[in-house]
Amino acid sequence: MKNYDNFFLGVNNLMEAKKYYQTVLGLQVKFDFSTKGMIAFNVGNEEPAIILKDENKFSNMKPTIWFEVENVQAEYKKLVENGVKFLSKPFEIMTGMAVEFEDPFGNRLGIIDYTKKK
Repeated sequence: MKNYDNFFLGVNNLMEAKKYYQTVLGLQVKFDFSTKGMIAFNVGNEEPAIILKDENKFSNMKPTIWFEVENVQAEYKKLVENGVKFLSKPFEIMTGMAVEFEDPFGNRLGIIDYTKKK
């Protein structure tokens, strides 16, 4: 695991949440994919963002931390060998590959690579 990537939080009203995070907390929008059910906010100059996910579109949403790795496929294989049970097979996203899992305590984590940016 190289770095934190993003922090995902579920909300039941994406537009109200956007207003709260912008107006009350004073965070800047990093990207707005409202039509896909997600809005990301920068926290200072940090690369990792807080990404709000609309629970109406993502019914299985849990707070999630994603970590950046060099290669999701390789890390997936290694973690499976270590006994990690993933929620799905690795899937393609705009920047590369990602996949999520839960630790033995029910916390949701994920790994992501940026192989499409290289």
